[in-house]
Amino acid sequence: MSDFLLELRSEEIPARMQAVARTELARLFRREMDAAGITVAEPLVYSGPRRLALIARDLPDRTEAVREEAKGPPEGAPDSALDGFCRKNGVTREQLELREVKGRATWFAVSERPGRETRDVLGAAIPNIIRDFSWPKSMRWGAASISTESIRWVRPLSGLVALLGEEIVPCTVADIVAGAATVGHRFHHPGPITIGGAHDYVEKLRACQVIVDHEERALLIREGARSVAAQAGLQLVEDDGLVTENAGLTEWPTPLLGFFDETFLDVPAEVIQLTARVNQKYFVCEDAGGKLASAFICTANIEAADGGAAIVDGNRRVLAARLADARFFWEQDRRKTLAQHAEGLARITFHEKLGTLADKVERVAKLAEWLASEGIVPRCDPALARQAAELCKADLVTEMVGEFPELQGVMGGYYARAEGLPDAVADAIRDHYKPVGQGDEVPTAPVTVAVSLADKLDTLGRFFAADLLPTGSKDPFALRRAALALLALVTTGRLRVSYRRLLEEAGAAATYDALGPFLIDRLKVQQREAGVRHDLIDAVFACEKEDGGNEDDLVRLLARVNALQSYIETPDGQNLLAAYKRAANILKKEGWSAPSGKGEALNTQGIARTGEEDPLALVDDPDLGPALRAAARERRANRLSYTPEPDEDALIDALDAAEPKAEAAVAAEDFEGAMQALASLRAPIDRFFDNVTVNDPDQDKRAARLDLLARFRDAVAKVADFSRIEG
Repeated sequence: MSDFLLELRSEEIPARMQAVARTELARLFRREMDAAGITVAEPLVYSGPRRLALIARDLPDRTEAVREEAKGPPEGAPDSALDGFCRKNGVTREQLELREVKGRATWFAVSERPGRETRDVLGAAIPNIIRDFSWPKSMRWGAASISTESIRWVRPLSGLVALLGEEIVPCTVADIVAGAATVGHRFHHPGPITIGGAHDYVEKLRACQVIVDHEERALLIREGARSVAAQAGLQLVEDDGLVTENAGLTEWPTPLLGFFDETFLDVPAEVIQLTARVNQKYFVCEDAGGKLASAFICTANIEAADGGAAIVDGNRRVLAARLADARFFWEQDRRKTLAQHAEGLARITFHEKLGTLADKVERVAKLAEWLASEGIVPRCDPALARQAAELCKADLVTEMVGEFPELQGVMGGYYARAEGLPDAVADAIRDHYKPVGQGDEVPTAPVTVAVSLADKLDTLGRFFAADLLPTGSKDPFALRRAALALLALVTTGRLRVSYRRLLEEAGAAATYDALGPFLIDRLKVQQREAGVRHDLIDAVFACEKEDGGNEDDLVRLLARVNALQSYIETPDGQNLLAAYKRAANILKKEGWSAPSGKGEALNTQGIARTGEEDPLALVDDPDLGPALRAAARERRANRLSYTPEPDEDALIDALDAAEPKAEAAVAAEDFEGAMQALASLRAPIDRFFDNVTVNDPDQDKRAARLDLLARFRDAVAKVADFSRIEG
């Protein structure tokens, strides 16, 4: 058994591509080993700016012989079919074996593939891995690049290390011959290094100031940046994405702290942070009060003799130039009001079928004002909602957002506040894009909710009306994300309105048949991630629709779903579900869809339940007392041709008590109360099934008991459609 080391060295690999490259290298290596019949554990894969490396432990020295069999045509098949089968499998007719398969003689091709030296397997696998490697972008190089058949790589390959144990694996790729030599740090140790094998690869490179492990480099950057910030009495603004990027840019990371001119702090903090992050890959810091400090942390790739002073000074000058540009944009943009900036939206096409951004803003403003005026968004001032909506996209034409598109909305909020507009308007402009995705903050401020909801509603309604729907994995207009955001706003804010009404007001009522199910599907996705079962949503939605309720009132729908989930996960809920399914199966088998009236299943007062409203059936107190209950049973016996058995009688009593309570609770949106009413049926229905014969030879008894089961089924179905619940 030996360890295998593969290092693919090249010019600088973009940091953003390295994580995918590690996954791709491991995948292709496993593919080659599987094809050769070699079982390998998960390989270690490393990446850096100039190399990809893979280490696989405990490879066998030789692969085992493999016996391969292929089933062919039956005996008596035409010669052409038999000859084609032989050619396909590389055998002659004499090598075929005849075997019986399901009573019929059938030809089989049997071949032996001898074992191979693992070193030879790897030598053939390495060129395959490099040839089939998938990069987001790749290139050809050198004289061979005139041919489209030449090797492609992210940057020109410059070296190849391939060692099995301590022996070189012979192979050549793009005129590069595999060997045992690599190079260390570009400046600290530029000369060649001879690697003994996988066992000393990491430490030999460390000695030459190259940290191979990307995770180790990331940890050094994170902890080093925190340390230099703390030494200056500051706190690092954490940024995992920036840590990963710097780890992909350096082989020997050294975080260094520098300071910029405090006058730049007049520029919004987000602008400074983005300028440092996007343009220069720098971290920023905060002071003890949580305010942005005039400090930055850069990650050098060397240990400088002067402790990094010259590096910091050079980076400070570059950052100062970038911040000066940002300050210029900030000052220039504020020379106009947001309303003046908004005039430029008429020159920007939102979509060729949906008009300009100015058209969209006018629609959003009208919707936001309506949401406030109708009280759909409580405590929202209609005038402020309209004002915020009219200005919410204005910053898209500013210089700052042109430079940093990530700041759309954020800069509008800053400009609105600097202009002296109300805080509610500034906050709504800043936050109206939220929530952007799952886990993002969901706005709750009334004006913000109105503008954000109107924006998402207009986007969904208009794109659906234009038949620009998501298809498969393609969603170019982010309509799924807009739907999730709309749902989050409605459910978090507990906004009581049907989305049918919202679409009507948005002028997109014709899209209801397509957009309604789309929203429900997104609701299932959203709730599934929150731990809610999709089948329970189906059960409640179907019940609301059957009863003619507000099946598109999402707040009511989810309240009912949550109550159902809480109940169905209890033993009572599981047993009631089992009883419901048993009753439904019996009724389906007997073709008994609804109470027939033949048996006239009676309520406690002995009055037949024939579908007509019976005021006595809605008594609040099911405990009628012994005398009245005895009289009721006597009347019931007189109306039926038989005396109900005790457990049959008990189920009728339980239904008399539970039905009105459950119906009243659902009407009052007390869904927990409705579930409690259903819970009272669990014991009586269990005893009924244990002790009462439904399909009695007496046809009157059979009819009455089937009617009773239908009544039980229908009572449960008024709370939720249990037939849609799994389990």
